[in-house]
Amino acid sequence: MQDQVPNLDPSNWVSVHGETLYAYAMSRLKNADAAEDAVQEALLGGLKNLSHFPPESDVGPWLMGILKKKVVDRQRKSAREDTATGDVDPILATLFDKNGHWTEAARAADPLRLDSLEQSEFMGILKRCLKGLPPNQAAVFVGRELNERNPEDLCKELGVSSTNLWVLMYRARLRLAECIRARWAMGEA
Repeated sequence: MQDQVPNLDPSNWVSVHGETLYAYAMSRLKNADAAEDAVQEALLGGLKNLSHFPPESDVGPWLMGILKKKVVDRQRKSAREDTATGDVDPILATLFDKNGHWTEAARAADPLRLDSLEQSEFMGILKRCLKGLPPNQAAVFVGRELNERNPEDLCKELGVSSTNLWVLMYRARLRLAECIRARWAMGEA
């Protein structure tokens, strides 16, 4: 089969396709070691699955397809590890403590301490931003932060695990912080 298809010889894959594969992996993973590992995994995957190579195809796109799957796998694994290890966005760290409660600095900027006009503007922006959240994120955020509901009760009511509840809270906080910051800066009321 190797004689029938040009570039099917695995000994040439690195010299012929290596730069393109590495550039793609680097553009997605933003880390040289991770990009190199992903390319190596893709090349190894291609070698292991050489018997499944469609003879009418070109090796480059076939290897790129394998690499894309390896990159996505790495991104998913990284996202799971970030959530599991508690890596926190620096902006969120200034607003919420490790238990998910408002920090003292965030409380100092409490909208209730704003004058009544600013408080009204803030609440209007918050309501619009809440409407922009996916329904499950909005329900978790409103239940936990605004209604101060017990996490266990929220999990039962919404039918989610405690881990999923905290992931939804994290995502809701990120989106709300971004939305409120953008709308407040634009002077929306």
